[in-house]
Amino acid sequence: MIKAGIDQDAITKMFSEATAKQGEALRKGVGDATLKALQGRELTMANIKKVLETVTTAATAGAGKNVAGAVDIEAMLGKAVAGMDDALLKAVEANRKALQQFVDQGASLQEKQLKGAIANLEKMEDTFFVAVGKAVESAASVPLQGPWKQVLDAFQTQGSDSGTRATQTAQDLLDQAKAALRGGRASSAKATQAMLDGYAALVSGVLIGMSEGLQGGSVAARPGAKTSKK
Repeated sequence: MIKAGIDQDAITKMFSEATAKQGEALRKGVGDATLKALQGRELTMANIKKVLETVTTAATAGAGKNVAGAVDIEAMLGKAVAGMDDALLKAVEANRKALQQFVDQGASLQEKQLKGAIANLEKMEDTFFVAVGKAVESAASVPLQGPWKQVLDAFQTQGSDSGTRATQTAQDLLDQAKAALRGGRASSAKATQAMLDGYAALVSGVLIGMSEGLQGGSVAARPGAKTSKK
């Protein structure tokens, strides 16, 4: 089944056939599928939620059918969350690169779209948890509710890499924009508005360009990324 640009059957099969030794393969598979789906649409918060919910539903269905035996279901689900987090880290970086263009040109914090984009970055982690939680409630069978609760509780306590990066990025951009305002640097309102109107499409283009330029790069290997998730 293809939904939201995601081959759900492929993800379900990956989890249903996974063995105890394939944890990192699951993480990478989920991360790649999530990233590909994010690249295939405008990077709005609504679209991010839809992708996360679809991936979570597919992974849950597969985990519930796993026939490998002696597989730690909680660990498998943890890899699913970690994979989505990896993809969101790239989405956060794409937002940072796009927003940096506006800030560098002296865009005013009074611009509604700019304020909204930075606010969305600050809400990235909440969006992540809400989207996954909603999908779990809708799709998880009774035997998987317990493992999912453990995974999400642990993940929320620790915090996501993408959420941590998003919060810091939003604060850095706000500080830079305020400094530009104090320095009297401002861009043409007309030019800024034209760019901001196409912001979601711009971020999508940046995300695609990043991935094309960093094929084979590891999110976890970047400075500041946590690697302690299950």
